[in-house]
Amino acid sequence: MAATFVYQSGQSLRHFPCPDSMPGIPQRTRTPMIETRYASALLISSLLLSGCASLPASNTSGEHLPLIVAHRGGTADFPENTLLAINNALRNNVDMLWLTVQLSRDQIPVLYRPADLSANTNGSGAVAEKTLAQLQQLNAGWQFKQDAANGQVLFPYREHPVTLPSLQQALAAVPANITIILDMKALPADTQAKAVAQVLERNQAWNRVLIYSTDASYQQAFAQYPKARLFESRDQTRDRLASVALAHNCQPAPQMGSWVAFEYQRKVELVETFTLGEARSAVNAKLWTPQAIDCFQSRGKVNILTIGVNSEEDYRAAACLNVDAVLVDSPRTMQGVKQRLEWPLRCD
Repeated sequence: MAATFVYQSGQSLRHFPCPDSMPGIPQRTRTPMIETRYASALLISSLLLSGCASLPASNTSGEHLPLIVAHRGGTADFPENTLLAINNALRNNVDMLWLTVQLSRDQIPVLYRPADLSANTNGSGAVAEKTLAQLQQLNAGWQFKQDAANGQVLFPYREHPVTLPSLQQALAAVPANITIILDMKALPADTQAKAVAQVLERNQAWNRVLIYSTDASYQQAFAQYPKARLFESRDQTRDRLASVALAHNCQPAPQMGSWVAFEYQRKVELVETFTLGEARSAVNAKLWTPQAIDCFQSRGKVNILTIGVNSEEDYRAAACLNVDAVLVDSPRTMQGVKQRLEWPLRCD
């Protein structure tokens, strides 16, 4: 009987055998593998690794508060990937900005995430079908909505248009001491990477930028640019997290100084196949555990960013895990959360 761990995105994780211990982490850094407060990880392990004994829960203590990274400039506060969102994120004292990049028809990197312009703007079609001039005629805040106190849904930026910016404009608007993470969203990767590299080179901005993508082809696309700083590929990060959670095994850790990113919690589907068919179980998995952190740090300091941290409970948990940064949708809300936390943290 084989079991497969399948993400909703369609990406699958291998089924791992149950070992007696977790190789790959020096003995002095190993901690008990399953913590009772991580119910999702326990459920996954119990489903896949029947017969593996769970160990007592361990305590952690936060050593610092994670940096606040504004997701698309703060997609919950203002129209995403716009200068309006960026400027307000900076007013809320974010530490880093996460911006999404695609290319216009005339090969200009612009800030936009969805596949179709109709998702956020009053236009339609792909970004790559329009020139920069045409894109900047659109209202990037057209679909942004807010709920009024009386329950009415408002579209405040339909009467106050917001421009879809270029990467060049974003770099000019962001102080040099604020790191920008560029999330590359379009293919082919080589073409996208070349255009972004030209902008970064022209602005001498390589040291201000980190490159991220869910598509592994960007690793090779940016490899020809020695100044490029990339996150580890998502595939490698996911495989290592799964290996720790499901096999109690630490695959070789990233190089010291690397950046890695993955969701703090993610809906996954467990698929078990057998002769008469298959069975599925939905799980809200929390793969960042103390054991996962130990694994990632086993070769030296690695910078860990957890995606989708949008509540006080999750921010506190991320701090107790000693992650370096969290990706948030509302900088306005999460800065308030950060300021309210008592220090030192109690992570029992």
